[in-house]
Amino acid sequence: MPTIQEIKPRKEIEPAWQWDLTTIFETDEDWKTAYEHVKTALPKATAYQGRLHEGTDIVIEAFEAILNVSRLAEQVHVYAHLKHDQDTAVPEYIQMVGQATTLATNISSQLAWFEPEILQLDQEMLSALTTHEEYGHYFSTLLEKQAHVLSPESEALLAQAGEVFMASERTYDFLNDADLTFGKVEKDSKEIQVSHGSYGILLEDNDRNVRRQAFKQVSGAYRNVENTMAAIMSGNIKQHNYEASVRHYQDAREQAMSENQIPSVVYDTLVQTVNESLPLLHDYVALRKQVLQLDDLHPYDLYTPLVGEAPLRFTYSKARDMTFKALAPLGENYLAHLQRAFDERWIDVYENKGKTSGAYSGGGYDTNPFVLLNWQDSLDDLYTLVHELGHSMHSLYTHQNQPYVYGNYPIFLAEIASTTNENILTTYLLDHYSDKDTQIYLLTHYLDAVKGTIFRQTQFAEFEQLMHEADQAGQTLSASYLNAKYLKMNQKYYGPALSKADDTIQIEWARIPHFYYDYYVYQYATGFSAANTLAERITSGDPEKVEAYLTYLKSGDSDDPIKIMQRAGVDMTNADYIQRTMTLFKERLAQLKSLLKQ
Repeated sequence: MPTIQEIKPRKEIEPAWQWDLTTIFETDEDWKTAYEHVKTALPKATAYQGRLHEGTDIVIEAFEAILNVSRLAEQVHVYAHLKHDQDTAVPEYIQMVGQATTLATNISSQLAWFEPEILQLDQEMLSALTTHEEYGHYFSTLLEKQAHVLSPESEALLAQAGEVFMASERTYDFLNDADLTFGKVEKDSKEIQVSHGSYGILLEDNDRNVRRQAFKQVSGAYRNVENTMAAIMSGNIKQHNYEASVRHYQDAREQAMSENQIPSVVYDTLVQTVNESLPLLHDYVALRKQVLQLDDLHPYDLYTPLVGEAPLRFTYSKARDMTFKALAPLGENYLAHLQRAFDERWIDVYENKGKTSGAYSGGGYDTNPFVLLNWQDSLDDLYTLVHELGHSMHSLYTHQNQPYVYGNYPIFLAEIASTTNENILTTYLLDHYSDKDTQIYLLTHYLDAVKGTIFRQTQFAEFEQLMHEADQAGQTLSASYLNAKYLKMNQKYYGPALSKADDTIQIEWARIPHFYYDYYVYQYATGFSAANTLAERITSGDPEKVEAYLTYLKSGDSDDPIKIMQRAGVDMTNADYIQRTMTLFKERLAQLKSLLKQ
């Protein structure tokens, strides 16, 4: 098992391993100045209310004033949240996040008149706006949502309720990141603190008792607050369903997908194709049970390497070097941009007390695309690094090539960039480590990635839809109800090899943060599936295919996501790209079985 880093106070972490947020604001006082500046800029945008009928020039002036406020507020928001996430227990940053959130809500409520007023314009003006040289795509997309945009008064009321709607998510964040503790486990006569950062490493340990202890500790912590968690989750689901209802959507899923211009067929095709492929997952789970020589396979046995101790470990410095070697097929320009992430300290590397769990890439149009990690020297950490850098390069290329109005991209596209990097890394490692144990480890890692990113995330997507539909039908989302449904779905996905006597997994729904993001998780599965195809195209050596991929990175939100991906080489409206991934899964599973027999 890789050495689990001691969790230190942030002040004891070397600055070289911390992100440099002074590139956003030199000091917290500068942040406060910017915060006040946003508040003074807001009236300049609101002054256009009621005037849009005067002509398209006034509409464009108003829109650009709104974009200006949003752009300034984005920097304020990003800085406050990054500061908070680096140590969630610092009262000053808790207050700053609260101020930034309140400011964003205030901006949304005061600018909520704009879209309804646009949609009330006459047809001649609307036609002129949809053909505008720079903003035409934005206005065309807005018109597609016309049936779901409410009156200016109603939009303002919904915007003002923004903080109320966020209550469940914020309560979950504080409970999960700051208040819940998981105790310690014993390994080699030493006690190891279980945390969000160390939990995944502990589940990989070759000592089954360590895995069992960690799993029971974490599950027990959530089980102790299961009724609280169910109440928080229920509030979250009700908020999603309420907003979908008042906006005249069929359900919350339709609203979430429509906002990103994703047709429902993408979701339905994913769930159907993955369910049809579940025998492949059952086969792999059964193989794991056989190789580990276990009479009963439990959920905590699904992550440990089949060859025992991982033959590959990566210090952060070694992982950095490996990142450049693996991603070389993306070209010298890409690598030069990648170098900036390390030279300019975009990355916050090590876990510290109070630091938010997990990993992400975050930033704004006018900031660096920062990366948060909780590094533990594992192969998973190398994959996390290239994954998050995929997000950051996507952001950088978009910001360099698109105006602010199209300077973001939907999550549907974001998860493709990150997992393409992962798949390129897998190909590189399989090509450069030829010994049997490492090949077995890497093949297992890939199969586990498909298990975790396609099968598992589709499982989450199914459960997410189940929760929303149950609430819509009047079902109380109690802890007992959620536990029973989650356990049944877990058994369906992992098959007969998994012990049915262990029901500890049933509380796992309570620790999944992405359920609070509103139909988010399916995009991991679709993204990873698309990434398999894209990685194959990139590593083929065809420069046109590489350029098609880089064009996707540059596109931001300038066109419909499905069209952007079609130009990159993947049609995500049919099942082919998912089936292609399942074929690769089957081939690599066969390779693994062959190596294990040798």
